[in-house]
Amino acid sequence: MKAKGLAYILSIVSLLTLGTQAKAQLSVSINIAPPPIPVYTQPMPPADGYIWIPGYWAYDQYSGYYWVPGYWTLPPSIGMLWTPGYWGFNNGMYAWHRGYWGPRVGFYGGINYGFGYFGTGFSGGMWRGNTYVYNTAVTRVNTNIHNTYIDNHYVNNTNRISYNGRGGVNMTPDHNDRQYMREQRNNSVPTDDQRSHNQAARNNPDMRFERNNGTLNQDMLNRHNDQMKDFRNQQQGHNMQMPRADRNNFREPRMAGMHQPHMQRGGGEGGRRR
Repeated sequence: MKAKGLAYILSIVSLLTLGTQAKAQLSVSINIAPPPIPVYTQPMPPADGYIWIPGYWAYDQYSGYYWVPGYWTLPPSIGMLWTPGYWGFNNGMYAWHRGYWGPRVGFYGGINYGFGYFGTGFSGGMWRGNTYVYNTAVTRVNTNIHNTYIDNHYVNNTNRISYNGRGGVNMTPDHNDRQYMREQRNNSVPTDDQRSHNQAARNNPDMRFERNNGTLNQDMLNRHNDQMKDFRNQQQGHNMQMPRADRNNFREPRMAGMHQPHMQRGGGEGGRRR
């Protein structure tokens, strides 16, 4: 516990020394490396129109690293795709760069999150007009999903390293990536549903690395999914009704009022606030 407290203090010191632009892009930094990305099975999407959000390691000063399982969610508006957040090592610290929504998938550190997020771009699906279609070469679907295609032209690397930088994945964003990153991070933050999903994982002791040691069996994930459904129902009530498979009538973008603090107590798409 003392080590976690020291790591958190160091994270605050590090954040206070960052420039304005860096603070707009980082949410937390610590001196403890994140664990490797675990191997797990992708669940089936509940209906057409859902976007895959890959699992990732988040950090909390009380829980340490905890796994936020991958799951399916609706995008904030038609045409939006998710760029995952990632951990990056710089100047002796591991900093979390939060993810964002946008018209294309941007730079996410070269991290192999799997299921279409193999380090660069996204091969798990795409928008065709107002319809989201799934690439069944890398995405698991069932008979509930009708909009599909097959594209085997992708590179599926086997690297499970979960951070960018020295000792991790050696990849840097180009000029266009950096510009796109700045534009989207200022406007397209994680949704309320994503933050609730992060909170449910943080509240589940089974998701903590100190308990699971980076190994997540399917029974554990199934139990978490059941608990997460109860949690989200409590948080959102009637707003969590299952949408229809026909997703031609998406809601308008709902970005206003959704901005989260850039400096927070937890690294991930939703931080603990006290």
